[in-house]
This record gives sequence, C-alpha cells and structure tokens, in this order.
Amino acid sequence: MSVELNHTIVHARDNRESAEFFANLLGLEITAEWGPFVAVGLSNHVTLDFATIPADRITPQHYAFLVSEEEFDAAYARIRRDGVEHYADPHRKQPDTVNHHDGGRGVYFLDPVGHLMELITVPYGGWTS
Repeated sequence: MSVELNHTIVHARDNRESAEFFANLLGLEITAEWGPFVAVGLSNHVTLDFATIPADRITPQHYAFLVSEEEFDAAYARIRRDGVEHYADPHRKQPDTVNHHDGGRGVYFLDPVGHLMELITVPYGGWTS
C-alpha cells in the first residue's frame, strides 16, 4: 500500500466558522462532523478536520492547495467579492494581487484564525511528468 495523507487537523477558534469559510471560498462541502471535528473534503480524498481549541493554543500554519485555472478563477472571485485581504506573496507585501510563479497563478490569504492559505495553479518548480 502506498502512503497517502488521509486527513489533517486544523485548529480553529470556532470549527464551524473556519470550515464554512474555507468550504465557501473554494466551492467545497462540509463532508462530516463528529466529536470536535467539522471536516471539509478535498478532491483527492483528504479531509481538513477543523477542531475548536482555545485561541491561545493556536499556532498559525501554512496550507497550500493546487487548484485548476477554473477553480482559481472562482475562488479569486469569491475572495474579491467577500473583501478577503489577499496577497501575491507570503510576507503580505503585495496586497490585492496574484503572483505568476512557474507560469501559473498564486494567491495568499488568511483564514479566520490567521492560518496562511495559498492557492496555486502550477506546483512550485512547474509541472513534471
């Protein structure tokens, strides 16, 4: 059996708020709820399991998502429509724009607790066979 990522836990102040923010922005669905988790399913069968924990225990993380050009267009339209602060770079020095690394497009934005989310249309280093 090959090794695959199945799920990861994403800390949140409010698991429902963070899961809905992420799902709505990317046009995804909440796929399950159990115990302290609200899960959002990705197309590769990985879930992001949002869990409520005390705010002082949240350490912001970085999550990058490879999306199609069409998915990027739709998500970026929602980012702009909803007034989500976004940047072309992870240091947040280039606001309100996207980057064009490796011939694709990328954008960074913060989720409700400060996790740095990234959408890219081409993996870093470009496409490989």
